[in-house]
Amino acid sequence: MKKRLAFVVTLSLVVMMLAGQVFAQNYPTKQINLIIQAAPGGLSDLTARTVGSVASEILGVPIVFTNRPGAAGAVAMSYVKESRPDGYTIGYVPVELAMVEALGYAQDLNPSSFDLICASNIAAATITVRADSGWETLEDLVEWCKANPGKLRVGNSGTGSVWYVAGASWAKAAGIEVNHVPFDGAAPAVAAIMGKHIDMVPVSEMEVRSGVESGELRILAVLSDERSQYNPDVPTLKELGYDITVAAWGGFAAPKGVPAEILAVLEDAFGQGVQSERFAEVTKANGYSAFYLNSEDFTNFATQQYEFYTELFKELGH
Repeated sequence: MKKRLAFVVTLSLVVMMLAGQVFAQNYPTKQINLIIQAAPGGLSDLTARTVGSVASEILGVPIVFTNRPGAAGAVAMSYVKESRPDGYTIGYVPVELAMVEALGYAQDLNPSSFDLICASNIAAATITVRADSGWETLEDLVEWCKANPGKLRVGNSGTGSVWYVAGASWAKAAGIEVNHVPFDGAAPAVAAIMGKHIDMVPVSEMEVRSGVESGELRILAVLSDERSQYNPDVPTLKELGYDITVAAWGGFAAPKGVPAEILAVLEDAFGQGVQSERFAEVTKANGYSAFYLNSEDFTNFATQQYEFYTELFKELGH
């Protein structure tokens, strides 16, 4: 009886494995849903839609994009995490994947909560103000802030987001008090500064590019190790005496437990999308950079970032 039971269990496992392999070999057979954690119009949205459109052509099925902003990306990432691990619901994950757990926005939401597909992009933060603000240099801005504590309205893409971290880290290093104003993504924050509802945005060059080109916005500093190829005349914070670098990165992820064969298909399609000429043109036109890492390397990178930001938030008092 025991031998028969063992045989039945073994046979069932074999059948399940074979069925999974057949399913993976046929994947995909229907549309894939790609969840974006930010509002339309920002860096995350542009990246996800561009890379996703290339991947859609490679996979031969539609990819439907849905924006679910909120809680520094935790709303969308939690949705993806809880979805069926069948390869038909995936998400764009930003650098906030390494932050939201430490901030208390979500429990058990970190790089290990997903099967990471590949990394796609990276962009340094900036200190950007309106051109008619009267602040010609970062020193001008810091001096004004010290004379007017708490009055500088700093827009970000949500409390705890990477752009919040950029603004908060700079303010702490400069010894100034500012008023942080959260938005559901960088695009609404940029719209607010264009409308004179806030005074500064610590977002990427890409997200303020049109305002800079029109002469309405001015970048005072970039938070990178070296000067940007897009704004070579703008100093880095390090040049100005602040040892701070903050960059937004992003990539694609699937719910934990996706079959390895399906993950490999997604990694190949989205990897080709990241390394495509179409995406290269988009990043160049919008002032940020492609940043491809395969599934394994992206997992290691995101885990290191998670450890870094967990410690940083302790220093910032969160």
